[in-house]
Amino acid sequence: MEHGYLAMVLHAHLPFVKHPEFEDFLEEDWLYEAITETYIPLIWVFEELLAEGVDFKVTMSLTPTLIAMLTDPLLQDRYIRHISRLIELAGKEVDRTRWQPEMNNLALMYFHRFVNARRTFVERYNKNLVTAFKDVQEAGKLEIITCCATHGFLPLMEIQRRASVRAQVRVGTELYRRHLHRDPKGIWLPECGYNPSDDEVLKEEGIRFFITDTHGILFGSPRPKYGVYAPCYCPSGVATFARDLESSKSVWSSKEGYPGDYHYREFYRDIGYDLEYDYVKPYINPDGTRINTGIKYHRITGKTPHKELYNPQRALEKAAEHAGNFMFNREQQVKHLHGIMGDRKPIILSPYDAELFGHWWFEGPDWLKFLMKKIHYDQDIIKMVTPSDYLRMHPKNQVLTPSFSSWGYKGYSEVWLEGSNDWVYRHLHKAVERMVESANRHPRADGIRRRILNQMARELLLAQSSDWAFIMKTGTFVDYAVRRTKDHVGRFTTLYESLHSGLLDERWLSEIEHKDRIFDFIDYRVYSTQPEGARA
Repeated sequence: MEHGYLAMVLHAHLPFVKHPEFEDFLEEDWLYEAITETYIPLIWVFEELLAEGVDFKVTMSLTPTLIAMLTDPLLQDRYIRHISRLIELAGKEVDRTRWQPEMNNLALMYFHRFVNARRTFVERYNKNLVTAFKDVQEAGKLEIITCCATHGFLPLMEIQRRASVRAQVRVGTELYRRHLHRDPKGIWLPECGYNPSDDEVLKEEGIRFFITDTHGILFGSPRPKYGVYAPCYCPSGVATFARDLESSKSVWSSKEGYPGDYHYREFYRDIGYDLEYDYVKPYINPDGTRINTGIKYHRITGKTPHKELYNPQRALEKAAEHAGNFMFNREQQVKHLHGIMGDRKPIILSPYDAELFGHWWFEGPDWLKFLMKKIHYDQDIIKMVTPSDYLRMHPKNQVLTPSFSSWGYKGYSEVWLEGSNDWVYRHLHKAVERMVESANRHPRADGIRRRILNQMARELLLAQSSDWAFIMKTGTFVDYAVRRTKDHVGRFTTLYESLHSGLLDERWLSEIEHKDRIFDFIDYRVYSTQPEGARA
């Protein structure tokens, strides 16, 4: 009989990036890289475990913007073009390295990997990877949770707070239902950002639990009896699970955790930068900018500019070794907690960005596979569960009010509110104020007026994405993040002014409906603060 439980939670998210007005767009590669390096490898892991009859449980968020992109026909076709180029490049690499046996083996590895990725995408799942994750959920091994519509950072939505939070949550849960054909039980709050009372909105939308960072529970009121090793109910009745720092740090930390091992593949050495420009030019950015191709021949090696060739077999052995180490540490942790907690079996919740597995940490999906096999075959101390599983087994839990919190630097929103990005919020707050005003003023809009109001809602949601502030803080793709924020706020403002003036270029409206085509089902009245009867 197990002494406790392990809940692995993968947060799969990308901001909505789609530019039909351009033939190629650099930032769309974020999606294509994640498909090739994270989502398809995770699908391969789940398929193998299911085929072998391994009893595993994983929780995974698929954010609404990610689902929207994975199911978008234009982006699906562009991914096929992308992976076909990689197959062509890998084929050229097989030929170029034919007199270098070790490097040639790596080139062959990439060639076969890309071919299999294309086959999985096109032939197995007909270009829709959401279907693959849905199948694993239907098999009872994966719990897919939802997220806010555009990953909006809830703690900083201060103007018309309830309407703004409700719109993010309701639109996100509705998209989930349309693609996964069931109600979501849990939600990943963007950036684990929690503000007391947000759970009341979650309850209204049928959400039963959410994930918070460690101090969200530890600094809750009253103090949690079991620390972060059991969920707590908010006063609303919605449960919250907190991150276990000990287990999560051993995986996500590139310096102290497993991904920094010298035998693992080096992320920062790629042939897109290493090889002659004219050779890689057809496979990099159309403007001539060198980019990562995903073909990398070196291992981390150490803190040295000299990087040795990557050895896949040795890296797999390390992944298996690290999976065993992780399992052993969780066994010891559970034994200790079980002795303290008595009849209540502890749950260790370990959340990670899904893109860590495969994209940043190439061996991550294999590590996850080894871990789940080892837990299934080699021990009986811990059992893998989802948060929903645990709540079914333990429906009675302590009631407390979690603390205002987020993950990220210092844990209190500083990543999304500091000198590089604080300017965005006065514009977002004003847009929310205008959106609520417009929804209340036009409770029964139809025709072009309804189209304007719905597009205003889309533009506001897209402007609220926490990704733009995060990018400004980290200093990567800053120009793009600033432009996206200004574009969405600018379009929103033009729509608002046209709504009140009656002057609108309908062709321009059609153009931006095409550019920012997301949430076709949206109803602007989600922002209304009037009673339901007054909106009907």
